[in-house]
Amino acid sequence: METSNIVWHPHPVTKDQRSEQKQQRPCVLWFTGLSAAGKSTVAGAVEEKLYQRGHHTYLLDGDNVRHGLNGDLGFSDEARVENIRRIGEAAKLFTDAGLIVLTAFISPFCADRQLVRALVEQGEFIEVHMDTPLTECEQRDPKGLYQKARDGLLKNFTGIDSEYEAPEAAEIVIKSAEFGIEECADQIIDYLLANQIIYAKTE
Repeated sequence: METSNIVWHPHPVTKDQRSEQKQQRPCVLWFTGLSAAGKSTVAGAVEEKLYQRGHHTYLLDGDNVRHGLNGDLGFSDEARVENIRRIGEAAKLFTDAGLIVLTAFISPFCADRQLVRALVEQGEFIEVHMDTPLTECEQRDPKGLYQKARDGLLKNFTGIDSEYEAPEAAEIVIKSAEFGIEECADQIIDYLLANQIIYAKTE
């Protein structure tokens, strides 16, 4: 693609101004983990709590995004890399808008998650590892995908015949097999408060 004639156009309203207006620090809460680890469920619970506190958010969910933006992608390793690249670019735009972005994607490869981390400003990428054992995920199996993978009907399925590279130093680690949804969500809210992404309510 020819890029020599493409020039970045600055606009008068800045990221800092948009963030100040919303009284929050923009960030990307990047939920990663195996299928059925609880990523979408806990991300949704966190977004609801943030909404109730008056914060401005957007949730990018793996399945939902594949209905539109990434509808042309399959599940090969190459397609998974492109899937995450596009989501990273979208998340970067949302942080520029001053939002708290929640993303729920298996995102199995460390290098891809690091790529997204590098797209945003330092401290804005918050990796949330849904550290749920494979046995627990298979037991939940809400979509029946693990059984299909075990039966050979579903190829390149993470955790079965495609590798999942767990984070080595995630900002937040959630043990969803040990805590309920609300408790998991509260742990993330506590992190955001402790790191002044959001602020405690005042009467």
